[in-house]
Amino acid sequence: MHSAVSRSLKVFTTTLAAALLALGTPVAAGAAPQQQGQCANHLAPPPPVDTSEKPAPGKQAPAPLAVPATPVGGPRMAECGLITPDGALNPPDGNTAASWVVQDLDSGAVIAAKDPHARQRPASLIKTLLALVVVTQLNPQQVLVATKEDAEQECTCVGLAAGGQYTVDQLLHGLLMHSGNDVAHALATALGGVDSTVAKMNALAARIGALDTRAATPSGLDGPGMSTSAYDLSLIFHYAMKQPEFARVVATKNFEIPPTGGKPAIPVFNDNKLLGVYPGFLGGKTGFTDDARHTYVGSAQRKGKRLAVVMLRAEQKPTKVVDQAAKLLDYGFALEDDRAEPVGQISYQAPSADAPGSDPSVLTDGGTSNSGTTSSAAAAKDDPFGVTGWIITLVVFLIIVGGFAVGHQRKKAAS
Repeated sequence: MHSAVSRSLKVFTTTLAAALLALGTPVAAGAAPQQQGQCANHLAPPPPVDTSEKPAPGKQAPAPLAVPATPVGGPRMAECGLITPDGALNPPDGNTAASWVVQDLDSGAVIAAKDPHARQRPASLIKTLLALVVVTQLNPQQVLVATKEDAEQECTCVGLAAGGQYTVDQLLHGLLMHSGNDVAHALATALGGVDSTVAKMNALAARIGALDTRAATPSGLDGPGMSTSAYDLSLIFHYAMKQPEFARVVATKNFEIPPTGGKPAIPVFNDNKLLGVYPGFLGGKTGFTDDARHTYVGSAQRKGKRLAVVMLRAEQKPTKVVDQAAKLLDYGFALEDDRAEPVGQISYQAPSADAPGSDPSVLTDGGTSNSGTTSSAAAAKDDPFGVTGWIITLVVFLIIVGGFAVGHQRKKAAS
């Protein structure tokens, strides 16, 4: 009997020690930062394919942005490759994006992602950040006069006429619906010039916690130091969709800028081809440069849920990027229907009340400000149960199992 009991106790203690070691090792080792360091484009976007990011004579390209020690949005946001809920099927085949994020626009939950913090280029998706500066600093009915320099910008262009008079609201439609680079320059002029506007865009990105993002131009044309990530653009879009003027414009299918400056009216059509085609589509933005490749953000509502997808460095083959985005939205809605556990959280900092152009009130709903929903990492840190609680639970469970084993051996020996 003593031999049987000894063997049972030995098995029990060995199992307990192994379980405690297995639980304790990942916590102490800090596996997430090590994995993050292995991701491609951890520090900066891929090398440019042209000279668009060559610094001006006498100037140096800015150093890459610092990588936060703790990944913004939760520990899984540091992972490379696909990040899906446990037990969930992988997204549909055919997606060409190097990085993407599907998020719940209301709760800020990240439903699924692929390499979300990889540094990429935004192309014209950076215009969402410019639009945020515009809607917080300029009156929509303010009239601006387009300059010759505005009208001669590298296109895509809406077709502004030098000397033409346009309201900020009209220009915002041209900026977000047709991605007008002439419009971006005109708005930047009104905000104090290109350099001042880029500084304001970067200040806003830093204030709200988009730490992978640095604008080099107001339009999204590539320039030295241009950087963002799928996570950051999801964060920026989440913030932007809380601004009624922004949400209204991206949901507009057709618009007309009245005649001015001796030029006829300008019809503006939304470039986002899912608008009016995908059920419940709420709007978004498209972009392209040779260095950034195709970039995309779009959102839709179904059964009371609002989801958004961001795709970076995508290609138009084998299927169009908008069709790839539609499949990702379908995938996100399917995961929501299955009540899948989020893999991360859109969590941005509330701009200070005295910061120029900030509007902290828009951060109070949806649980996305610091006083509302925190990131997954913060939630885990503040959880009173946490890893220690699970270890204790496992110990108790193993003690119970060990007790049953010992009792069974004693009963067997007695018989």
